[in-house]
Amino acid sequence: MQTATPSIRTYCDPFYAGLVEFDGFGRITETALYKPLPAGWVVGATDVVSSTGAIDRGHYKIVNTAGAAVIAALSNALDHCEFPYVFGGDGASFALPGHHADTARRALAATSAWARDELGLDLRAALTTIEEIRADGADVRIARFAASADVSYAMFSGGGLAFLEREMKRGRFAVPPAAPGTAPDLSNLSCRFDEIPAAHEVIVSFIFVPAERADPKAFSERVDDILNMIAASDEAEQPMSEAPAVGWPPAGLEAEARALRSRGWPLWLRRAAVGVRSLLSYFAIRHLKRIGPFDAGVYLRQIHDNSDFRKYDDGLKMTLDCTARFADALEARLREAADSGLARYGLHRQAAALMTCFVPSPLRPDHVHFIDGAAGGYASAARSLKA
Repeated sequence: MQTATPSIRTYCDPFYAGLVEFDGFGRITETALYKPLPAGWVVGATDVVSSTGAIDRGHYKIVNTAGAAVIAALSNALDHCEFPYVFGGDGASFALPGHHADTARRALAATSAWARDELGLDLRAALTTIEEIRADGADVRIARFAASADVSYAMFSGGGLAFLEREMKRGRFAVPPAAPGTAPDLSNLSCRFDEIPAAHEVIVSFIFVPAERADPKAFSERVDDILNMIAASDEAEQPMSEAPAVGWPPAGLEAEARALRSRGWPLWLRRAAVGVRSLLSYFAIRHLKRIGPFDAGVYLRQIHDNSDFRKYDDGLKMTLDCTARFADALEARLREAADSGLARYGLHRQAAALMTCFVPSPLRPDHVHFIDGAAGGYASAARSLKA
């Protein structure tokens, strides 16, 4: 049995700690689960500008790393207290109590600077207050979905995140990048696993959001219908149905090395450090060995349980491993809702999924793993949604 550091949860605010966790994803449309943010909270967001070029060059893993980076930066800056956030492929959104606003602004500015300097990406960032969002007629309400006994993910409703994303792209609430050379603490952000090939036929990433002025009850009923369709099928499952493969040197060595910028080492030394540091974990995971207190078999089971392959942030987002026939049926169901004027959707098909991880300690069971499609995923689905 693995000797693990216990998962002792600490929270950035009593509001988030007090939300009752629910463990059935099919309940995400239950409005009673969602509680409005308290007054004084701030809400932030990032996204990679013009990620299409990076996707076309086969660099979506780098885009995903940039998307997850602000979550790692904030978590490290806040000493790993839990706060609501959501990963969106080429960006992320989050909410924090107002007394952490300066920390959030610094983390956003530093992460944008790091993405520019190290990854060559323009990571746009924005931060505003819940009062500003409510003044424009939207809101941010939070629920907590228990993906496993050790990890929960925030679900968002109220239209506030969608509002902030739209306004961010117009330049409102912008947080400028910090000066060249500034970097956040991105310790424990990694993407070492290989791409996860489809076990069925295709990996589908899709986004399903309400149309403007859509009836909320009717949209929720359509979300329930889609979730029931997925749950009832034996042709669709989460991409982490089997243990992911890991190679050496790791697939994400370059991105992880660049995330070590805060140590001030030259890039070649950071690459070597990641290579050496990953060698033992590669051996343990590849051969399902136990090294000291680290039990690779337990760790891989926790990855499966903790995987973030489905979410709700003003709409349904999922990445699935399914047959081509199921993908066709799913897209037809989404298109039907769009044709009726109830919703908008974007769907992208690819041959594999990818995983970006935030692992404060491999000995704790609360490591988190963000699942997306490997060749555009949510970013490409969002692009087709706009079209």
